[in-house]
Amino acid sequence: MSSSTQIVWFGIFTITLISCNGPIVEEKYKWIPLEVTATAYNSFPSQTLGNPAITAWGDTLVPGTKAIAISRDLLEIGLKHNTPVQIQGFSDTFYVMDKMHKRWKKRIDIYMGENYKKAKEWGRKKVQITYAVEKRDSIKPD
Repeated sequence: MSSSTQIVWFGIFTITLISCNGPIVEEKYKWIPLEVTATAYNSFPSQTLGNPAITAWGDTLVPGTKAIAISRDLLEIGLKHNTPVQIQGFSDTFYVMDKMHKRWKKRIDIYMGENYKKAKEWGRKKVQITYAVEKRDSIKPD
C-alpha cells in the first residue's frame, strides 16, 4: 500500500471514529444575567433567627461554603434551592442555599463564614449575577 493510500485510509478512519462519538453534548444550563443588590452575612446569632449555621432550606453552613441567600422575589424568576450562581467580582460559583426575609427585593446575601471584617468591607453594592436554569428537552415524551 502506498503512503498516499495509507493517508487516505487514516483520514477515513479518523472521520469515522469522530462521527461515531455522536453529537456534541449541548450545555445543560441556560445562564441568565441579572443585576441585584448584594450584601454579605456571617454565621453569627446576631445576624439571623435561630441557629446561624442552618439555612431556611435546612442546609448546614460551615465557613468556606459557597452559599448565597436570595430575596424571595427571585424564587419566582427561576432561582431556587441549589441553583448555581456566578457573581461579579468572584471566580467561584455559589449556590442558592438560603432565603432572606420577604421585605427584601432583588437582593442576594453572600455567605462569608465567620469573617466579619470581610463581610463588613463588602458592604452593599449593585452587582451583575448570572444564574443557571436547566434547559428543557425539546422532545416531548410519548
